[in-house]
Order: sequence, then structure tokens, then C-alpha cells
Amino acid sequence: MSENKFERIGKEIINVIGEENIESYVHCATRLRFSVKDRSKIDDEAIEKIDEVKGVFYNAGQYQVILGTGTVNKVYSALKGNQPEQEEVQPNKGTSSANKEKGIRRAVRTLADIFIPIIPIIAATGLFLGLKGVVFSDAFLGLIGMSMDDIPSYLPALISVLTDTAFAFLPAFICWSAFRNFGGMPVLGFVVGLMLVSPALPNAYAVADATSGVDPIMAFGFIPVVGYQGSVLTALVVGILGAKLEKKLRAVMPNALDLIFTPFIVLLTMMITGLLVLGPLLHFVEAGLIQVVTLLIDIPLGIGGLLIGFLYPLAVMTGMHHLFIAIETTLLSNTGFNPLITLCAMYGFANAGVCFGITLKAKKKTVKVTGMSAALTQLLGVSEPALFGVVMRYSMKPLYVMIACSAVGGAALSLLSVKANSYGLAVVLSPLMYIYEWNQLLAYLIVSVLTLIAAFMITYLFAVPKAVMAEE
Repeated sequence: MSENKFERIGKEIINVIGEENIESYVHCATRLRFSVKDRSKIDDEAIEKIDEVKGVFYNAGQYQVILGTGTVNKVYSALKGNQPEQEEVQPNKGTSSANKEKGIRRAVRTLADIFIPIIPIIAATGLFLGLKGVVFSDAFLGLIGMSMDDIPSYLPALISVLTDTAFAFLPAFICWSAFRNFGGMPVLGFVVGLMLVSPALPNAYAVADATSGVDPIMAFGFIPVVGYQGSVLTALVVGILGAKLEKKLRAVMPNALDLIFTPFIVLLTMMITGLLVLGPLLHFVEAGLIQVVTLLIDIPLGIGGLLIGFLYPLAVMTGMHHLFIAIETTLLSNTGFNPLITLCAMYGFANAGVCFGITLKAKKKTVKVTGMSAALTQLLGVSEPALFGVVMRYSMKPLYVMIACSAVGGAALSLLSVKANSYGLAVVLSPLMYIYEWNQLLAYLIVSVLTLIAAFMITYLFAVPKAVMAEE
């Protein structure tokens, strides 16, 4: 596909929505998200006929056009042209409906905007960790007649560079993204994040290890000063406050002093605030959050998995699922594992199964065509076309089946103690997060396939909406 095609797709979308109807637009991992003045003026069917468009829906004050991973970035870049990087493109002046969002919805959207750019890094690192676990396992080495003693010493060191770097400098990535999202200078945010994990500070993981002999530095005799490797909450708050401070300083700083003194004050202030005030306080909050989530996941008899599997589809429907990203990042950076995404992942398999059930039994030709495309797209990790375009479109029965199958699948995985070592890989790619251990991979594959089959069979036999059975 050429760049001209992406530009044409973008222009066609803009033309159908109406340039005067658009207040602003931004993109996420899979969708162009438009804040519009009048949703009723938009012809959904015309949008869905545009090349590469996989579906549309309206949620949280935004008209969202689903294009898929990779395609959305290219269409957005073609629309943006030579404009500098910015949080939102605003073709028309006025108050964006996105800015009218308040409370929890605005917080969720902010979290999503900060963490979504980091997902590919964590997903790739998880895949490297899985491959490392396979290649260096005694079983694999035994198959090729080798042991760890036969591995050259430089090879584990090089592989550790691939597997450890992202988590070692995670606060730097979070601060970079927070500064970028809140209008600060991203490179300044990156430096702020690097200060939180400076090699001059005692390593947080070493301090937490009672056998390491590493103790925190005590400031003023009572404030423990350590590095914040893996501390998501500290990096998030410091990044947001740092970006806001930078913007305020640039508004009042004389031009001749701005280049040097604004970064000077931001770095100094956030170093003191992050290491001496927020870091020690938020460390306890973060530890408490991990404990609460872990306790929920570990509720006996699979009840924790049942609850999470039940709640996650509802979170996706309301856009609240982005909250899970921050929690997953915290779990990964502190424990090395992510059991939360494991329990949430059954939503994708259940959604695909229900969509296949409706599509294969439907008599309406349009439902068969759009449903099959949506189901295949769900298998690749994009759930909105199946969820909003098929499962929820005609009646509530398919939705009930999907939620029930997601919950039961989550309960089964909870009983089997299955947990991922990454995030960002969905449905058909998600097994890659379990290749670090064969028992984990096998258990996950069995439960996920059974969840998809159960959702398909129950829907096909009992929950296909009457509206799709009328022949055209």
C-alpha cells in the first residue's frame, strides 16, 4: 500500500464525518478517535465501506473508526502531514468534547494515552523472556545434547540486555510518555525518569532482597532514598507533575533564560520531589495496590478469575479497560509476571466464538460478510468490530453468552495458576506470553480453545438473534 492510499483513506473518512463536524482527532493503537459536534450527521455505513475500515462505534463522546494496528498510524500520519507531533489535531477551533470529559473517564483516557506507546516495548520484552526460558531450559538443552555449562558466557549477557533493559528503565519510558502527553518536552521527561533509576542510587530490587546486603541511603536520618526501578506509580505522578511544571515555567520565563533555566528548575524540582517526597510515599501505595490485586486474583476456588473474567468485557464496553494497563505494568515490573492479563484474555476468545456463531448461522448476507471480517479481526486482537458491530448489535443474548464464557474461562485459568510474563499480545498471539514454561503454555492453550468453542456452540445453538435469520 502506498502513502497516497493512506492519505486517500483519511480524506474519505474526514469527508463522510464532515470537516466542519470535527472538533479534534487523535489515534490510539487501533482506532482514529474523533471528537465531533453532531454524531447524528455521520453515515456509519458509508464509513464502513471505506477501504481498510474494520468498523465504527461511538463511545465516551468520541466517534471511533477502527483501522487496526499499523494502518491507523499510517492514516493518521498521512492526515497530519507535516504538522509537528501533538496530542490532538484540531481542524476547527472550539471546545473539544474530549476536554469536556471529567472524573474517571478523563483519568482512564489519560492513562491510556500514556501507557499505549509503551505496550510494544513490554510485549517485545515478554517475548524475549519467553524465548530465553525455552532456549536455556534444561529440557531444550538436553534435546540438543548441551547444558548451561556449554553456553558461552557472553551469550546470556547479551540476551539479558534484551530481556532486562525495558524494565530497568521503565520509569524513563513512562516519564517520557507523560511529558509528551501533557505538552512537555519528551526528552526532558526521559531524563527525569532516568534520574529515578540512576546508578548512583541503591537498586530497588537489591534493597528489596534481604540477602543482597544493600541498604537504602537515609536522607535527613529518616527518608529512605533508593532507585525506583519498576515503580510505575512514582514515574507516572512525577512525569505528570514535571510536565505541568515545565508548561507553567515556559509561560512566565523570559525567552533569553528559557532554554537553560526551565530544564534546570524542572530537573532539580522533580529530583527532590520524586526521590525525597513522592517516591517514599507512593512506594507504599503501589505495594498496597499489588497486594489488593493479588488477593483478588488469588480468591480460592477460581472465584477471583471468575470475577475478573466477568468484569473485563464490561470494562471494554465502557472504555475502562485501559485502567488495567497501569495495573498490569505494575505487576510485571514488581513480580515479573502478569496474571491479570491471563484472566482478562478469555474475553477475546469468547468474543470471537460468539461472533463466529452468529456469522455462520446468519442468513443475512451482509451479516455473514461483516461478521466474518470482525471475527477474524478479533482473533488478531482488535475486539471492537466484533463486540459493537455483531455481538451487541442485534440483541443481548450473545452478550450474555460472551460474558459468561469469559468469566468461566478466567475461573479455569485461575484454578490452574496460569500467568503471563508480558502484555500487549492478544488472542492468537497471546500464547507467546506463556512459552517460558511448557505447562503454562499447554494449560493456557487448552482453556482458551475450549472457551472459544463453548462460546461458539452455545451461541450457534441458543443465542443467534432473530434479526440476522431473516433472508434478504
